Amino acid sequence: MKKEAVLTAERTLDPTNWSTLNELGHRMLDDLFYYLETTRQRPVYTRPAAAAIESMQQPLPQVPQNPSAVYDEFFKHILPFNTNNIHPRFWAWVQGGGTPFGMLADMLASGMNANVSLGDSMPMHVEKQVLDWSKEMMGFPETASGLLISGASLANITALVVARHNANRDIKTKGLQAVKGPLTIYGSSETHNCVLKGVEVIGIGSDNFRKVPVDEDYRIRVDELKRMIVEDIAAGYHPFCIVGNAGTVNTGAIDPLHELSAVAKEHNLWLHVDGAFGAVPNLLPEFAGTLKGLELADSLSFDFHKWMYVNYEAACVLIRDPQLHREAFASAVNYLMVHERGLSAGMDGYNNYGMELSRGFKALKIWMSLKQNGLETYRALIRQNLQQAQYLAELVQNEPLLELMAPVPLNIVCFRYNPGNQTMQELNNLNKEVLMQLHEQGIAAPSYTLLNGQYCIRTAITNHRSRLEDFEVLVNEIVRIGKEI
Repeated sequence: MKKEAVLTAERTLDPTNWSTLNELGHRMLDDLFYYLETTRQRPVYTRPAAAAIESMQQPLPQVPQNPSAVYDEFFKHILPFNTNNIHPRFWAWVQGGGTPFGMLADMLASGMNANVSLGDSMPMHVEKQVLDWSKEMMGFPETASGLLISGASLANITALVVARHNANRDIKTKGLQAVKGPLTIYGSSETHNCVLKGVEVIGIGSDNFRKVPVDEDYRIRVDELKRMIVEDIAAGYHPFCIVGNAGTVNTGAIDPLHELSAVAKEHNLWLHVDGAFGAVPNLLPEFAGTLKGLELADSLSFDFHKWMYVNYEAACVLIRDPQLHREAFASAVNYLMVHERGLSAGMDGYNNYGMELSRGFKALKIWMSLKQNGLETYRALIRQNLQQAQYLAELVQNEPLLELMAPVPLNIVCFRYNPGNQTMQELNNLNKEVLMQLHEQGIAAPSYTLLNGQYCIRTAITNHRSRLEDFEVLVNEIVRIGKEI
């Protein structure tokens, strides 16, 4: 084939008219800034319209479509029906609301399109900087290692793989058959389900996760933990890891981490702390006692996209022993060798510390957000959310038709509407209906949980846009809906 024929056939995905795309890009940016600026003026939740759902049932595109028309579809059918965790009265599950500057950082990272896995480039150094800052924030030694990943689920799995490697180095090559007797892991009955999934994924099996009872404040009972470990050892099991909770998902309870560290050392066990959101108050001096022992953990997971308000996805796992961390994941392959110079030179690749070889530039939005705001701003906002949780708890306790269902040690408030003279099942059904109407009417978006079989409206406050008046609206509207039902 002649060169001229090849050249006429060559194509690219870059625009033929950059100014037209530039104009569309400015329109997108303007629309999203307006969307963020006016979020309080919209309902907290809007159910996807039938036309929007139908728009996602189109045939696979075969020919190019106009970029403006594609964006128009997004603007009409997708943006208005967002999960809307950017709204000031969104308190469901534990989700942060992101920031406009974080949005811009994501745009920059996407434009760079860096694969932050290996190679001598600045994105690698930006992640190292963020990891160094993370170690400092959480009281881990400078020599510790870490990794930025999508969320606490993968952070916990990563830590559990290292804990398993610590228990038996042969598992990596020979599998679990290298272990004589089942490996067992321990955590409270309030431990997040993602840890149980992790236990299943790495081959330990959920039957070998010991759910330790909790006390009246939903914290792990250390006496029961000790008893279960001793009994398992006598029965031929091999305890290898304790999971402590720095903020349980149901109530925000913080386990006695210092005591868990002592138990782990006594039995030569790995201590992992799931601090998805509850490790973040380690930034506050007043939590030094409550979170005592966090700095002693062998590994720690936490999310930047929850209580540090970074745009999704942005999480971190820290591992005290960097050599053990690397051993658990590294494999020598000839196509990933580090060279002395060139693009293949540089620092040790992050692919040696986790499952992913393809990794986006998550570090940039964290780096830019931390620099933009500084820890003093984050401390103020964390304290603000904590004060809002106490304010909501007071509102609930001062309203005769509402009932506080659990202590409020952090930023989670569990309560219910209770007019009296109803069975537990009737109250459960009533509060479920209250919650659904609260969502459907676009008023507020708390979520829910069951505490001792009792359905609770659960408000997790990791929202930098919330004001005290928003919690007054929540309480007043719940009472109104309850009475109407």
